[in-house]
Amino acid sequence: MIFIKNTLVSKQILDTKFVCDLNSCKGACCVEGESGAPLEKEEILQIQNSFKKIKKRLSHQSLRKIKKEGFYVFSKNGDIETPLHNGKECIYAIQKKGKIKCVFEESYNAGEIKFKKPISCHLYPIRIKKNNVFEKLNYENWSICKKACELGIRLKVPVYVFLKEALIRKYGESWYKELISKIKFD
Repeated sequence: MIFIKNTLVSKQILDTKFVCDLNSCKGACCVEGESGAPLEKEEILQIQNSFKKIKKRLSHQSLRKIKKEGFYVFSKNGDIETPLHNGKECIYAIQKKGKIKCVFEESYNAGEIKFKKPISCHLYPIRIKKNNVFEKLNYENWSICKKACELGIRLKVPVYVFLKEALIRKYGESWYKELISKIKFD
């Protein structure tokens, strides 16, 4: 573990090789799993503010679900997350050219909104466990990402390098520089 400010970074994030391979997985992380994407409180307003721009890309099913349940739901343990269709696909997932993609990211890339996507999605396969004192960053090993690990090995790219942009978005440039400096001396 590496300790930086109020975070603990697991060794797997430093050692595991990973490069998302959307051509292989087809966006399975937006469909598989038992719950929606974790959301931070401040992301709720960003989702609401983006809705007018993203709704043209959403399916009728997603629009009905949002009208019925809202932009987010609470999990059994009280966490905020994205709603799902029948316990599977995120309501913000869209199909494009045979792949599942994030409606926020598509709209962001088109220059229509400023919200890229939930930080939990941007950081994947890193998952954050929070307590009152610190945040623990862990690597989530999931079989649907096998090809991403193979590609990461081939390209020699560790998780923390692949997710540089997301880590800087979440924790800032100085945090990332401190991570790099601590890895070099570890």
